[in-house]
Amino acid sequence: MFPPIPTTERVFDLRILLVLSLGHLVTDIYQGALPAILPFLKAKLVLSYTMTGVIMMAANFTSSIIQPIFGYLSDRKEKTFLLPLGCLAAGIGLSLVSLPGSYIGVLLLVILSGLGVAAYHPEGYKTANFFTGDKMATGMSVFSVGGNLGFALGPIVSISLVTSFGFDSLPLMVTLSFVFLAFLLYQWRSITAAKPRSVGKGTAGEETSRGAYVALGLTIAVVIMRSWTQIGLMTYIPFYYIDYLKGDPLYAGKLVSCLLLGGAVGTIGGSMLADRWGHKQYLIGSMFLASLIFPLIFMAKGIFLFVALGVFGMVLISTFTVTIVMAQQILPRNLGIASGLMVGFAIGTGGLGVTILGVIADHFSVPIALESIAVLPVAGLLLSLAIPYPRPVRR
Repeated sequence: MFPPIPTTERVFDLRILLVLSLGHLVTDIYQGALPAILPFLKAKLVLSYTMTGVIMMAANFTSSIIQPIFGYLSDRKEKTFLLPLGCLAAGIGLSLVSLPGSYIGVLLLVILSGLGVAAYHPEGYKTANFFTGDKMATGMSVFSVGGNLGFALGPIVSISLVTSFGFDSLPLMVTLSFVFLAFLLYQWRSITAAKPRSVGKGTAGEETSRGAYVALGLTIAVVIMRSWTQIGLMTYIPFYYIDYLKGDPLYAGKLVSCLLLGGAVGTIGGSMLADRWGHKQYLIGSMFLASLIFPLIFMAKGIFLFVALGVFGMVLISTFTVTIVMAQQILPRNLGIASGLMVGFAIGTGGLGVTILGVIADHFSVPIALESIAVLPVAGLLLSLAIPYPRPVRR
């Protein structure tokens, strides 16, 4: 049902994976910061919830949905230069959003940042794939956890900066991209010299089977449900505590970071378990537990709320790397496209659901918008049960 996996030997190289992971961390700090600063943008420009949802939609479209285009270009010819360029564009775009006095100006900067994110990820995941050894999910999790940590640190870094020095101080965040860009360029020769030749191109006459497309489509659908859940919480937890309860913005940022830090821990542990138990089996278990744990978020208070969010994030986001590896197993000769579809298109499409949540919040209330997220993990569970997926092949 699935095309043969290329036999090129993969060697686990932690040094290269860590370098790529650090670039991933810096790039995703900017992506994770946007939902946290939306309340400040909303107040400055006097926006409706629907208009703020459009900002998130623009960010997710440019940073995620178009990623398969960059993946396609990566599969045709190596474009390692996208790694430093993407990180720099992501930093400049996000850091300057506090400066424009117009809605259009903000959208243009968000689009620039999103394109930087979209440029970095497919090339990064494709490169990392060659250095994962036999433990594909475990090795890929080293690269992925940088992005998860970046998402987790983004709200804390941005809100701490804004609450301490004012919203106009946000441009200071661009220094992160410049500092890491210097480090990345220092390691440039090691990355380009160690990177093997592309094995992403199939030979003449090879075609992807219909069963593989079905498996890929269902896996994408599960990731859409997972990302809609994650991004919905990231966006509406700040709105709930800052706008609805008139609470401390820093407290809301800490809650979002707790959710994402739990995800970072789950990415490493979940990948190890998935390599042992099977990728599909672990995906099913994760969505099942996420469906059970989600209601606890509305029951817990105080420190228990942080615990509930951390555990939920750990369970839900732990399949982040697993679903990427599943897509690369399904499309083994198109690693860039597979990575772009999972990290970009699927996650970005899930992010579009934030616009729907904005409409719900405008017409009903922010609490109703938060509570409506509960149906998404259940839908993801049902979809994951239907995926036709083989057990991982040992090399």
